[in-house]
Amino acid sequence: MRTTPQEPTAQEPTTLEPTTQDLAISATGLRKTYGDRTVLDGIDLTVPTGTVFSLLGPNGAGKTTIVKILSTLVTADAGRLQVGGHDLANDPQAVRTTIGVTGQFSAVDGLITGEENMLLMADLHHLPKREGRQVAAELLDRFDLTDAAKKPASTYSGGMKRRLDLAMTLIGNPRIIFLDEPTTGLDPRSRHTMWDIIRELVSTGTTVFLTTQYLEEADELADHIAVLHDGRIAAEGSADELKRRVPGGHVRLRFTDPDTYRSAATALRDATRDDDALALRIPSGGSQRELRAILDWVDAAGVEADELTVHTPDLDDVFFTLTDGHRHR
Repeated sequence: MRTTPQEPTAQEPTTLEPTTQDLAISATGLRKTYGDRTVLDGIDLTVPTGTVFSLLGPNGAGKTTIVKILSTLVTADAGRLQVGGHDLANDPQAVRTTIGVTGQFSAVDGLITGEENMLLMADLHHLPKREGRQVAAELLDRFDLTDAAKKPASTYSGGMKRRLDLAMTLIGNPRIIFLDEPTTGLDPRSRHTMWDIIRELVSTGTTVFLTTQYLEEADELADHIAVLHDGRIAAEGSADELKRRVPGGHVRLRFTDPDTYRSAATALRDATRDDDALALRIPSGGSQRELRAILDWVDAAGVEADELTVHTPDLDDVFFTLTDGHRHR
């Protein structure tokens, strides 16, 4: 009996999860205790290759401990961990050949020149002398340190030292880089320079695992963010996904004349009053439609504010909400 071929049925598109081969870092059930204190209590995380993963959390949350474990400096108590496709417990040396680490505190030796710091790192990576000098020169140029290369590193500014520190990390051409609060203490210009360098690294396929105290930094750089609190991941997702989880968007009307403020508060009874600041807060999700409706409502009530600002939740709000903090605006 002959059968008539059936037309293929349309299928819904599916979103494919990263495979093990696509992951630069994978951790399942990561635990670490110091005495009777549990620092990491069953951490699960995945970092796709060629992305920036940012770990946020208050001081003492365990961010640096995770970096030290994944970079083979500290042993985990439990967990299945893979970095660069290598099992961390069974083959830590293979992991070390694929990673670079820039810690919270600079590894730069201030008693020798920037160039000598680079060449010392090249020797530690067992590069032939000619190749080491070439790589060092290229990186010094890439990080805009050529003019200062012959000067003692102790004379460098904070931003120059951090750039040199990162340049030293890149000597071995690592595929995965751990940056533990790399811009702490830098001025805004130096911080933005570091951001540009990180973006350039990722554009060439490097994976960056970033811990930071600057929420703006995570917002600017990270493809995926995890918030660490009390030894666990409190939330994770893209910056936009995390912001949508936090309520608190509003329109703020501020007045300079107390009588006008009181009249407005009477007319807009659903608004939240701030008598000290002479300001009214009206809940809003921040969409254009909601804002238009609020303005129509304010106009219909005959209210004229001296200042109108729109606030939508940002990563600061996410951080404070998820870590039991409080912020006031």
